[in-house]
Amino acid sequence: MYQVNSEVGVLRQVILHEPGLEFERLTPDNKDALLFDDVVWVERAQQEHQAFQQIFRNRGVTVHLLQDLLTETLKSDEAVSFMLGRVLDGRQAHMGAVLAAETRRALTALGPGDLAAHLIGGLNKRELREILGERPSGARSLGLDVLADDEFVLTPLPNALFTRDTSCWIYDGVSVNPMMMTGRSRETVAYEAIYDFHPQFADRAADRWTDGEAMAPAAIEGGDVAVLGNGTVLVGLGERTTPAGIEHLAMRLFAAGAANRVIVAELPKSRAVMHLDTVLTMVDTDAFVLFSELDRATLRSWTLTPGSRWEPTITENKDLFAEIGTALGLSSVRVLQSGKDSYSAHREQWNDGCNLLALAPGTVIAYEINDHSNRMLEENGIEVLRLQGDQLGRGRGGPRCMSCPIERDAA
Repeated sequence: MYQVNSEVGVLRQVILHEPGLEFERLTPDNKDALLFDDVVWVERAQQEHQAFQQIFRNRGVTVHLLQDLLTETLKSDEAVSFMLGRVLDGRQAHMGAVLAAETRRALTALGPGDLAAHLIGGLNKRELREILGERPSGARSLGLDVLADDEFVLTPLPNALFTRDTSCWIYDGVSVNPMMMTGRSRETVAYEAIYDFHPQFADRAADRWTDGEAMAPAAIEGGDVAVLGNGTVLVGLGERTTPAGIEHLAMRLFAAGAANRVIVAELPKSRAVMHLDTVLTMVDTDAFVLFSELDRATLRSWTLTPGSRWEPTITENKDLFAEIGTALGLSSVRVLQSGKDSYSAHREQWNDGCNLLALAPGTVIAYEINDHSNRMLEENGIEVLRLQGDQLGRGRGGPRCMSCPIERDAA
């Protein structure tokens, strides 16, 4: 059974997504609408990601690629019907019923591999017409008529790279997350399909802590969720995760007895601090990295514990890291900060210097560009496995963002 019992215990299995068609379609004109920060040299990004995959394999971690999982899922007619129903029926108000129906006809004509590629990589007007070929339905769509050939019927999903956000495993269950940005909602549908229909997951019925888009407009994203162990979960409250999303998750965990404490840390609401793991990650059984421009003494936090049937008990904490230490049964925790000048600190935070993924206690993957942060970690006894991420990092996400652990030991 898949389960994630800590942030730093030995990692056994992980879901990653290698950049593909969706990256080839990023341009300076559409990157903002597609929620990406920059265009990418696709071939180099793929090479960097393959090196990322190899780090896992070298350490004995089983790697599952998202597009492969989705392709295997879509061999099921039931899964295809589910995905297209969710992807297209909900868009009829935007696309119009005729265009939604034509898009469904085109996608249904594809085999599992091509269908998975277009559900992640997008579908433009030219491709729609090429797939339909000589089989027009006779219906005419104004929405389709006004599109240029290279404009999208289904937009690409470059943020699928960040497998952590959309799906995160917490102890013996999984949270399929309702995303704050509607442009990422198709990612949620893909994970719902995988967990519901792929034999690898469907036959191992795991608890479902959140139910995808059924929870909207409440939002929670995996970059804000850290499984600390000992029945404790740490959640960031910032730009992409809402109080309602956190309370819903906490009550599901408490009701199942999967967790006994959810610690909530308030974050600055800014693009640079998109998620908790952009400023704070766990790197050892007693150690956390914290962005040096954040004052640990002023970080506001709360602890949620089981209360009545409908609401948790909520207590504001005096000190976030003291509360974490108590939850983990430690007299104190180490809070590691680079201590460099503010210029270096902000540069390295922007380049995901705190966005670290532990493969085992005291061993992390980090972008090589963050020299000061990496040296600081090594001076504190942390093994740093450096990853070249000049292209991958352009989406503002580091090794933790780009990985969804599905099996990890307790620390």
